[in-house]
Amino acid sequence: MDTQVTKLFIVDDNKLLVSSLKTYLQNRFGPALVISTFDDGESCLKEISNETQIIILDYYLEGKNGLDILKKIKETNPKTEVIMLSSNEDIAIAIDLFRAGAKDYIIKGNKYWEKLTHLLDVLIAKPIRVVVKGFSK
Repeated sequence: MDTQVTKLFIVDDNKLLVSSLKTYLQNRFGPALVISTFDDGESCLKEISNETQIIILDYYLEGKNGLDILKKIKETNPKTEVIMLSSNEDIAIAIDLFRAGAKDYIIKGNKYWEKLTHLLDVLIAKPIRVVVKGFSK
């Protein structure tokens, strides 16, 4: 039986955050999660494909903001779930990101890893629930 693998990208120019988040997610989800990391949006855009299911994207990236990258991601693969991370609490930015297709907007700070983990639990387990639902009748 094939094990479902989720392809996830982390895009953030904070190398310590990326390293910590990658290690944490690998420990939590194990081989069910294949993680690629990028320190800029352009590198991410070169690697995105139809198999890229989830992207954790920082709003502030050197050279471009996350909104521009989000729009290009959605043009390439509209089904990719994009979770935005930011230290900015500006509601106008969040609204723009949701309008562009972001799944969620998480403010970096206290307990943001908990919210991110919960959201990833839902996104990664979602295909399993669909299969189970199909057999429930």
